[in-house]
Amino acid sequence: MESKLTDLSRLIRPRSIALVGASDRPHSIGERTLTNLLDHSEFGGDVYLVNSSKAEIRGQRCWPSVAALPATPDLAVIVVPAAGVLAVAEECAARGVLFAIVLTSGFGEAGEEGERAQLRLKEIADAGGMRVYGPNCPGLTNVNQRLGLTFSPSFPHDLVKGPIGLATQGGGLGRNVMQAMDRGIGIGLWASTGNEVDLQVADFIHYMADAPDIKVIVTLLEGIKDGAKFVAAVQRAAANGKPVIALKVGKSEYGQRAAQSHTASLTGSAEVNSAVFRQFGVIEVDDIDELVDTAWLFARAEPDASEGIAIYTSSGGTAALTADAVGSSGLMLAQFAPHTRELLRNHLPDFAAIDNPVDTTAAVLSDASLIEKTLGAVASDPNLGCVIVPIALDYGDTTIQLARTIIAAQKGRATPIVPIWMSDRMGEGYRMLVEHGFAPPRSVGKGIKAIRRWVEYGRWKRAHRLVDAATPTAALPAALATRSLSEAQAKQQLLAAGVRLLPNALARTLEEALSMADGMGYPVVAKIASEQIVHKSDIGGVQVGLQDAQQVGEAWRGIMASVARHRPDAAIEGLLIEKMAPQGGLELMVGVTRDPVFGHVMTFGLGGIYVEILRDVTRRMLPLGAGDAAAMIREMRCFPLLAGARGRPPADVEALEALLLRISAFVVQNADRIEEMDLNPVWVGAVGEGALPLDAVIIERTAQEVVA
Repeated sequence: MESKLTDLSRLIRPRSIALVGASDRPHSIGERTLTNLLDHSEFGGDVYLVNSSKAEIRGQRCWPSVAALPATPDLAVIVVPAAGVLAVAEECAARGVLFAIVLTSGFGEAGEEGERAQLRLKEIADAGGMRVYGPNCPGLTNVNQRLGLTFSPSFPHDLVKGPIGLATQGGGLGRNVMQAMDRGIGIGLWASTGNEVDLQVADFIHYMADAPDIKVIVTLLEGIKDGAKFVAAVQRAAANGKPVIALKVGKSEYGQRAAQSHTASLTGSAEVNSAVFRQFGVIEVDDIDELVDTAWLFARAEPDASEGIAIYTSSGGTAALTADAVGSSGLMLAQFAPHTRELLRNHLPDFAAIDNPVDTTAAVLSDASLIEKTLGAVASDPNLGCVIVPIALDYGDTTIQLARTIIAAQKGRATPIVPIWMSDRMGEGYRMLVEHGFAPPRSVGKGIKAIRRWVEYGRWKRAHRLVDAATPTAALPAALATRSLSEAQAKQQLLAAGVRLLPNALARTLEEALSMADGMGYPVVAKIASEQIVHKSDIGGVQVGLQDAQQVGEAWRGIMASVARHRPDAAIEGLLIEKMAPQGGLELMVGVTRDPVFGHVMTFGLGGIYVEILRDVTRRMLPLGAGDAAAMIREMRCFPLLAGARGRPPADVEALEALLLRISAFVVQNADRIEEMDLNPVWVGAVGEGALPLDAVIIERTAQEVVA
């Protein structure tokens, strides 16, 4: 996958640029882009203006076409109307231009005609070896190099350099994140890819994963077109120690429709997207504030094994509110080291709280030096991951002194101090914190959310130090035709793949059924065998607990009669006779579906009748990595039942892990034909008794649909 990725350095740091459609008409896209490039950027390379009707603009020579340029530029920024874009693209490709940014709209987002033009644009680029960014995008903003390849009038106002890289599809929300610079955060690079006719968000995540000036990667996604490329990019970021923080819109039906109409991207299943994010360490957030707060905390410090949190405030109520938020988020308050407690005891009044949370009380209003003497000591405690300083109100000079102390205490200390500005009054203290890069969250809830994401990523990173690179199975177009194997056929395939099953055999006559049941030993189960009947129980096609030959004979006659009434059209192979599972154990389920973006995805969870009611499931993209099976099992809410809660014998979790890995390997080996699988229920017994699929459904593409 990585071999197909293009080096984007000449796009992000070009040596020469052609602006095709340059204009001096006020407020036109061509004029705004030219102004950003000439007046507000610090670009030292060659700039070529292309305008077929003007000899010069703003004292700079214009060329009539790309073909007429004296040299081939690294990059062409195309701002001509949609009707002229394809001709310009052909000129650029013929000239050997490496990259083209198409700012113009009116393509895939504008209906069938625009979609056809967009496909043609991709054909032109591919034929000429040119990479295309856009169309229908606001451009590319390299803040760290102060280069604005954009028509946005906001460019000169959003120029706080920094270690965050931002990759979005939509421009509006991307600019919203950029304007979080007013909180004190620095964003070094913003790529807003629009319709993604060629280059995608994933290409820029991959670039940022290697970029030395980017430490944290932020992405806003409306859809993911190439799941394999996205997975490769986030794995590259993880391998380089760079967190990826993602906000995925289009989770609801309403949001999906809005996202598709905007960028014409696939949106995919929200559950699958979130599962893939978790699998590869992508930190998923729910809104822009959380995105910004979380990204900046990562930019300030990397989480380590010290997860303890300290709360430092001058208000008892604020201390209690923040402690509640810490506890309800599953985070942990730190136990201070003895020397920290001693220092707090020596400097704070007797009635102050020196345990965690620290409540200095209103004594700091009359003696601001108390903050200076104690906050630094708390921030230096060896048991901490971070210090929260919730600021409930703007109290003039006292709050200014607190801000000064926070700034001073942070210098020389790796443990991040997180001031939370709770007041709607944005005073001088807030401005001081912003100027010194603290970007204070605006509520306790928002601050704690960011810290929780930070701590959880630290756990994920420690648990995934050595992870093999994974490539999804093929994300094929929707199948035109499929067939469902009978349970007998499905179990034959599973048995051949090394999956342990209970003894079973297909009986085509009553005599065979009686002989098979006698050979297996009672009790047995009898199930209708037919490719056309998937939900056997719904039509009386299953009887369990058959204790002798007489009951097997009655089951044969009863099942055949019931199936004939409900499904007279079905072709019947016979009955599957299977040994009954032992008493006890738990019923779980393993399912596999083919996601249109990420290929095959496994769903594992509580099975039987409970799967649709309780929905206690976890998911992973296939193939499963070494630790994925164990993690899936332990993520379930019902895991305490498997671990031996309330006196139950511990379940055979090792056998469950082996089953999940075998199913993953089986699907990957047969990825071209398997569309879905459903093993429900899967019986798991006590340690040593194993994990056994009791029912199996495999849906595969018909022969003409199989992709080699």
